[in-house]
Amino acid sequence: MGSSDELVAKLRGGSASNYDVISPSSDVATSIVRAGLAAPLDLSKIPSYNQLSSRLRDSPLVKDNGQVYGVPFVWGPNPLLYDATAFPQAPDSWSILWAPKYKGKVSLWDELSSVYMAAQVLGYDKPDPNQIYNLTDAQLEAVKEKLIELKPNIRKYWSTGGELTNLFQNHEVIVAMGWPLMTNQLRKLNFPIAENIPKENTTGWIDHLMITAASTRKELAQQFLEYMIEAKTQKLVADVTQYTPANPATSELLTADERKNLHLDNPDEYMKRIYFWQDVPRRAKYNEIWNEVKSAQ
Repeated sequence: MGSSDELVAKLRGGSASNYDVISPSSDVATSIVRAGLAAPLDLSKIPSYNQLSSRLRDSPLVKDNGQVYGVPFVWGPNPLLYDATAFPQAPDSWSILWAPKYKGKVSLWDELSSVYMAAQVLGYDKPDPNQIYNLTDAQLEAVKEKLIELKPNIRKYWSTGGELTNLFQNHEVIVAMGWPLMTNQLRKLNFPIAENIPKENTTGWIDHLMITAASTRKELAQQFLEYMIEAKTQKLVADVTQYTPANPATSELLTADERKNLHLDNPDEYMKRIYFWQDVPRRAKYNEIWNEVKSAQ
């Protein structure tokens, strides 16, 4: 899938039986549950569930009528990524993206998180961070104008992790909204990439693993979910992606540096700076606004 919206469209379009396990982002997980597209889990068959971070496990996003429909798998922020050689001082605000001197050197994710970020820049997350997922028409119009103002600086809207990695590696962009995955990829390539969470904070995601209601292999799928959230498996995932494991017991399998890099040395404090994606009741309107931004001249 290229996006969570594409996943939902496939599930609603009658191809749900093609999938046993899905990994939707946290801003569509609730709508998948409400639409009856996910199966409730038998937690007695997923013993590692109780090891998962209580903050992630207690999230209402994948719960309904006392039943649980998903297990948190990995989580992380959408940080500000930048070429350290281009910035003598680390940028500390999302507003750096709008600086005229970076014309044609910026990249944004082709996804609604760019709408959320612009809403933060405009201060719509104060006093309630969840407001960015419930913007009014007037607020959405202001967000659209703010993002259109950014267009002269945009080199390209990226869709995949590898795409943004290549943009940095080819020196086409020097600053972007990205994922820890790209930071990890670029470090392995000895590229001088750096990342931080700006002073406005950032949004972030909890990837849940869910079983489709149409799956004919639910027993096997539950075994798969158990395997994927066990500490040893979570370490293997973190080694490749640098996404933070949902199972804190993974810390015991990591070095001190690995724990620090994954923010498992003090996860609760780090999470305070991340507004985890929530259900977006007017998601169609948000997508409309984002499409208008991309098509604006």
